[in-house]
Amino acid sequence: MNLRVGIGYDIHRLVKGRKLFLGGVEIPHSKGLLGHSDADVLVHAICDALLGALGLGDIGEHFPNTDKKYKDISSLVLLSQVNKLVHKKRYKISNVDTMILAEEPKLNAFKLKMRGTIARTLTISRDAVNIKATTQEGLSFGKKGIAAHAVVLLVKEGKK
Repeated sequence: MNLRVGIGYDIHRLVKGRKLFLGGVEIPHSKGLLGHSDADVLVHAICDALLGALGLGDIGEHFPNTDKKYKDISSLVLLSQVNKLVHKKRYKISNVDTMILAEEPKLNAFKLKMRGTIARTLTISRDAVNIKATTQEGLSFGKKGIAAHAVVLLVKEGKK
């Protein structure tokens, strides 16, 4: 059995005047994440984990922030494109485990919806996607931004 593991990380600054998207879900908050796309750190971390497991570099190589076609794009579109690469390389996603680091807003009420949105985009079951959220107890970047980590396990598909 051919297994591949990938890790991903992303961080963006919180700013006024932007909507906040995490896991493909709009979260009510007074600030959003600054970035070229919708700046969804959770989805970006998953993209990087998948690309890493495939040995295909990182999200910036595939979707550069210098390309106008990615301006304000939904990160779910990017995740869908990465998922196509997973299938093209004849892998299937076994599971996705993630961690969001945010002092605010509180995310427990949104985690189930995020899991469903990510699972649908990756065409896997919701129970194959895990989302954890924690604060940093006021340490590190505090309320200035949100970060996310992701780990994925890929399994090589058999011959068709």
